[in-house]
Amino acid sequence: MTKQERVTFVINTLKELYPSIPIPLDHKDPYTLLIAVLLSAQCTDVRVNQITPLLFAKADNPYDMIKMSVEEIKEIIKPCGLSPMKSKGIHGLSHILIDKHDGKVPQSFEYLEELPAVGHKTASVVMSQAFGVPAFPVDTHIHRLMYRWNLTNGKNVVQTEKDAKRIFPEELWNDLHLQMIWYGREYSPARGWNLDQDIITKTIGRKSVLDDYYKK
Repeated sequence: MTKQERVTFVINTLKELYPSIPIPLDHKDPYTLLIAVLLSAQCTDVRVNQITPLLFAKADNPYDMIKMSVEEIKEIIKPCGLSPMKSKGIHGLSHILIDKHDGKVPQSFEYLEELPAVGHKTASVVMSQAFGVPAFPVDTHIHRLMYRWNLTNGKNVVQTEKDAKRIFPEELWNDLHLQMIWYGREYSPARGWNLDQDIITKTIGRKSVLDDYYKK
């Protein structure tokens, strides 16, 4: 298969498997999505979805969030890990949203990435899922799949994002990154991987990845 044929195979297979795509993090607006994505760093989406209802029952907007202390936020979000940094980030960014953005989440990569505890990936998820702006947030699943499928050299997530944006049509980015996350979890996980169920890697996988798998 040529590279273009591999890309088309990926797009078509993912479309068949995920014609409608659930959003992994529960939220009701850009602010609650921003907080959920921030909490998801080094934490499973399942765990985040258990914790956010407790937090949002007390504060689901920046005005109520700053009424809570950093310590109170930290206690609620502790099960998500990295709670000292995340609680300061949530409190700090809520202040900035009120002071600089009329309490609203800005629809801009630049402004989002200026917020505490918000990196490029978090900004990309918010721009894509809250505002429908084309973005390709790369998480561990997408990074792993792009390497397994021989569509990137796998050096780092920055390179993987560049490669994904180069080879996939922009109008598909927002669907594709979610389809790839679900596919990675269900069919191509890092551990407990069964290649027979992973039709994409089995069909177009990098030779060295397939060789390593069969050696085991």
